Amino acid sequence: MPAPLDCLCAGIVVADTVCHPIARMPAQGVLIKTDRIEFSIGGCPANVAVDMARIGLKSGISGRVGTDVFGREVRNLLDASGVNTSQLETSGTTPTSTTFVLNVAGEDRRFIHCVGANAEYDGMHVTEEAIRAAKMLFVGGFCLMDSLTPERTVRLFRIARENGVPTALNVVLSDSTDTMAWLNPVLPWTDYFFCNNDEAERITGQTNTVKQAEALRDLGAKTAIVTQGERGSVLIGPSDRLHAGVFRVNTVDATGTGDAFSAGFLYGVLRGRTVADCLKLGAAMGASCVQSMGATTGVFNATELAEFVSTNPLDIESLGQG
Repeated sequence: MPAPLDCLCAGIVVADTVCHPIARMPAQGVLIKTDRIEFSIGGCPANVAVDMARIGLKSGISGRVGTDVFGREVRNLLDASGVNTSQLETSGTTPTSTTFVLNVAGEDRRFIHCVGANAEYDGMHVTEEAIRAAKMLFVGGFCLMDSLTPERTVRLFRIARENGVPTALNVVLSDSTDTMAWLNPVLPWTDYFFCNNDEAERITGQTNTVKQAEALRDLGAKTAIVTQGERGSVLIGPSDRLHAGVFRVNTVDATGTGDAFSAGFLYGVLRGRTVADCLKLGAAMGASCVQSMGATTGVFNATELAEFVSTNPLDIESLGQG
């Protein structure tokens, strides 16, 4: 029997190598020093699973890694974080997906990415029994994995909906993917859709965040949550239309912020909290993430999260009727 889980997270699993912010990008042939380079888990569902485990949820990961040192270390880190890895597959022929994250002071991050074993992940090993054993199903990195097609993702979400398991989805967009062809079949099966405003603009063609979230709802998502960095987040759902601000903290590395937000928000959903509380929990987890290097290194545990949200106000306003 599959282990009972609060959330089964499925999709991309990545080994991240992250450099501490450097003053500038070096010219060709020039060496530039950084204070620190760290190895950490990456990939939306892996990050969400680790963050959830940190705040006391039972999380599991379904994905694919290689037999290389990156794959072994990722599995070890997931195990050490308390994530159930019984559904983490191993490829004997393809290396683990890897990303180099280059941080330059005052600039957005730069990424060098090897798709690796993620290209082989198709979700077909996820059984109905495994989905029924979870209280929520989260698929992350959709649109980046050629083998996890819309049809295969709909299969997972249909099983979940037929068994009363809420579904959550986020995307990683590439220039080679026909985004709408991938999203149109899946969004009607999606209870919570997460993306940032840049991704939402590519999907909807809208530049206004509220209109982006409304358009995502029109495409079928039951609740659309669009994050927009220092401008907070916008949520459009069946009965809620909200804008939430951000907690002002010192930002060291923004890697994994959106995943931390998703973990905090879904933690609130699983705990039966109000939508406004879910947004506050998401913003708090995001704020904890950016204060350390790496996607999951500095996120709050359950005690820290509860203390932070109880002592720090957050502006949340209604957007009125649509």
